[in-house]
Amino acid sequence: MFTGIVTDIGEVMSLEKNGDTRIALRTAYDTSTIEFGASIACSGVCLTVVGKGDDWFSVDVSGETVSCTILGDWVVGSRVNLERALKVGEELGGHIVTGHVDCVGRVVSVEPEGDSKKITFSLPASFKSYIAAKGSVTVNGASLTVNTVTDNEDETLFCINIIPHTQEKTTFGDIVKGDRVNIEIDILARYVARLQSQ
Repeated sequence: MFTGIVTDIGEVMSLEKNGDTRIALRTAYDTSTIEFGASIACSGVCLTVVGKGDDWFSVDVSGETVSCTILGDWVVGSRVNLERALKVGEELGGHIVTGHVDCVGRVVSVEPEGDSKKITFSLPASFKSYIAAKGSVTVNGASLTVNTVTDNEDETLFCINIIPHTQEKTTFGDIVKGDRVNIEIDILARYVARLQSQ
């Protein structure tokens, strides 16, 4: 379980495909405090630590996970939003995030708005019931607040403002039109939509 508050930007050091894909990520985390088997959200995907060194850890990624996320887009040097698992008693600064990606979205536009960036994302129309203005959504592992939502026939568009602090502390400082992103819908929205459909 996570909160969507990114606490480090990692960097892909290596990718080894041998059945599953083993990915090594450089990190500023104190890896002596990371146990083998620990969960770390990597751009919103909950992955299990299987190896580590002084300034890196590695994870194994299944073909299923690659097919459902943007992890297949990663190359050596890719920057990755990281968050360690929530501990009981810690501050819940974002919202409840599971690390299970629901769909892959796309960046439609990136526009300056004051010192912030206004980013418009698209996702399949089948997820429109889960996105609401002023609601929460997780994009590449970051808990964000939706500003506006527009439903089209085959896609839903939603806008988010990224303040300078978030641009600096996450990979949103690098984001450009056309980028693919991992999206996890708010778990509360999931259950409300399910109840309304019955």
